[in-house]
Amino acid sequence: MSPFYLLTSEGYVLRLTVVPGASRTEVAGLYGDRLKIRVAAAPERGAANRKLLEFLAERLGLPKKAVVLSAGSQSREKVVAIQNLAPDLEARLESLLSRNP
Repeated sequence: MSPFYLLTSEGYVLRLTVVPGASRTEVAGLYGDRLKIRVAAAPERGAANRKLLEFLAERLGLPKKAVVLSAGSQSREKVVAIQNLAPDLEARLESLLSRNP
């Protein structure tokens, strides 16, 4: 189990470091005990947060409503709740560390 996520009774909690204003949205790798994600959206009016959640839902193959920002809306350090207990979800989370989508 990677340090950036934790299994809960309702799904997973992800600890992220988000860098807005990037040229493209991508996973940059581990940053301490967090997953670093570059987001191709400005941190204005929640655009970067929305792009982050859309990106995670797409990469994990989940409906958008299953990926929720639970802390850090105004910070680079964010906590995202994944409200899903699919048996293969842990493998999908590990695949985020792969540079290829």
